[in-house]
Amino acid sequence: MGLTPASDGRWAFTTREPIGVVAAISAFNHPLNPLILQVGPAVAVGCPVIIKPAAPTPLCCLELVALLREAGLPEPWCQSFITQDNALAERFATDPRVAFLSFIGSARVGWHLRSKHAPGARRALEHGGAAPVIVDRSAKLDRIIEPIVKGGYYHAGQVCVSIQRIFVHADILADFVERISARVASLRVGDLCRPIPRSAADPFAGSGSRDILDRGSGGPAVRVSSAAVACPRPHLNQPSCSPPSPADAKVSQLEVFAPLTCVYGFQELDKAIDIANSLPVAFQASVFSTDIGPAMRAAQRLDASAVMINDHTAFRTDWMPFAGRRQSGYGIWRHTLDDEGDVPGKNARSET
Repeated sequence: MGLTPASDGRWAFTTREPIGVVAAISAFNHPLNPLILQVGPAVAVGCPVIIKPAAPTPLCCLELVALLREAGLPEPWCQSFITQDNALAERFATDPRVAFLSFIGSARVGWHLRSKHAPGARRALEHGGAAPVIVDRSAKLDRIIEPIVKGGYYHAGQVCVSIQRIFVHADILADFVERISARVASLRVGDLCRPIPRSAADPFAGSGSRDILDRGSGGPAVRVSSAAVACPRPHLNQPSCSPPSPADAKVSQLEVFAPLTCVYGFQELDKAIDIANSLPVAFQASVFSTDIGPAMRAAQRLDASAVMINDHTAFRTDWMPFAGRRQSGYGIWRHTLDDEGDVPGKNARSET
């Protein structure tokens, strides 16, 4: 150790030890990949793990557990827990024998479980957001429409870092709206392998996102474009793009978690960034620009744990930090089981 007289001639060693049982709660929208990222690290460092998948999507969890046992993992090391009883699920997540909770789901549930944790229990919470994109006037529209549409509409927009709010410089706003509207209108709805009859009908349904759209304070959101293909089932939402909505409208404040993006015009970059940062949720963000000045200005000022430059907000790799800030989460979710897994996500930041 030798840095002070008292430590002279001494050696110190650090040993890493498993912290105990891990409770892994996952979400419906990605029923397999997050489970692997929750279970793999737990088993690798010697922690038995109990998986609770979302009640509507349990089959991937059961198959994963079966595959692990087939590969030779003893049964006690990875078990599944499936229930629709919320009270029972809460007892499971907050049991004092649970050393670590890895949670993927809504902010309301995640923060509630954190408040119920036994003293000393650790956790990583991954919630959602309303990811912002800044489109500088130097951006080349023929290059950015595809990545923006991908970031906003792939997986039906049901991704915690999906693009939801797009701030476009006024100089290119009209051209941008025209182009993105045409691209969104061309998106297919439903099974891409099956032909779907075209129709002028637009059955925009679904309880959560429909409510957000229709009840936004200031009136319903006006959709400037919508897919021309009729939804094959009444519970599906048409891919839609909304023009500027009032700042206090629900589509401007809440995570929609649906195939919807909102476009806003701006004149001053800093004011657009201030609006983008004004929500209590913050996860990932992006900026499109061919000018290094606005690009770096936005990357430095956007409130996000990762800011993509000239790519969409949903880009990520397993070796970059993945963490929500403020109400969007707690802990660096990718590192749920290392010795800093309980550090708030605001300590992690990357520009890609």
